[in-house]
Amino acid sequence: MSGMGFALVAVPALVLLIGPAHGVALSNCASGVISAVGLLDTWRRVRLAAMAPLVLAAACTVPAGAWALAHVPEAVLLTGMGLLVTAAVTVIGSGVRVPALRGRGGALTAGAASGFMNASAGVGGPAVSLYAVNAEWSVAEFVPNAQFYGLVVNALSLGAKGVPHLATPVWVLACGGMAVGTLAGRVLAERVPERWARLTILLLALAGGLTTLGKGVWGL
Repeated sequence: MSGMGFALVAVPALVLLIGPAHGVALSNCASGVISAVGLLDTWRRVRLAAMAPLVLAAACTVPAGAWALAHVPEAVLLTGMGLLVTAAVTVIGSGVRVPALRGRGGALTAGAASGFMNASAGVGGPAVSLYAVNAEWSVAEFVPNAQFYGLVVNALSLGAKGVPHLATPVWVLACGGMAVGTLAGRVLAERVPERWARLTILLLALAGGLTTLGKGVWGL
């Protein structure tokens, strides 16, 4: 509906439903599939030279994120995930600009942060979005490159952690939910102004982030 927000909305709910490890891994799977489908029509507009620093930096930090997901206590993970999602929503919603996130150094910083966040909490997109805003990319430039990055970083995250071992009904529900959400989003996108669509997504993500944060703090 808005071109953003899948992981921000999905991760808190999945984490609360099936636990941090499985929830994040399932989100990585779904995000990778969504990125791959999007690339079917946009792959010719991917700027490989511009994406190389982001991808290389992410590849270096994905293992650390996977280690954190596997070894940090669940209450601490939930607290951290809640904080990350809430902070990401706040940053995106405020439209803040960070001069340090420009040029090659900015790409390396954003990629490193995104790789760790994607593997540990399933929310690697905000760091890349923040880099794109500061690099003054247009929407037409951002979308195909974000899809390419999403496919690669989620593949790296799953390579470091493995595909989640879930019961067949869970996979069926996840795939069915994605299909229904995609169809509903396409219908609503024609009727809901982009500004209101983005606001709805951010509010849903904020609610999920705060709920996850609350559960994590309660368990500390």
